[in-house]
Amino acid sequence: MTVKRLGLAVWVKNTKTARNLRRFGSIHFISRRLKYVSMYVDADNFDETMRRIQKLHFVKKVEPSYKHLIPTNYDNSRPDEAKEFDIQMDAALLSAKRKTILESEEANQASI
Repeated sequence: MTVKRLGLAVWVKNTKTARNLRRFGSIHFISRRLKYVSMYVDADNFDETMRRIQKLHFVKKVEPSYKHLIPTNYDNSRPDEAKEFDIQMDAALLSAKRKTILESEEANQASI
């Protein structure tokens, strides 16, 4: 059974202390330059975990990820007509090149 996880962005004062966040969830990425930690925590106690992380002395700010709210179902999307035209033109050009190559090979064999 998979546990639903939600993402957090935790802005820290020092990235060396960011490893202490492992006890709250799984760390996905630590940015040393921008001083933030991208991590995932369980969804069932998300609010409580966020409050506990915010209380830590090395944490500046905690932001939830909104990635789970973005729709990823693209069933109603229409195909791009310009892209379809480009694909058809590429196919036509490839077939024309193949035809000329075959004709030149036939001419070479006929001359031999």
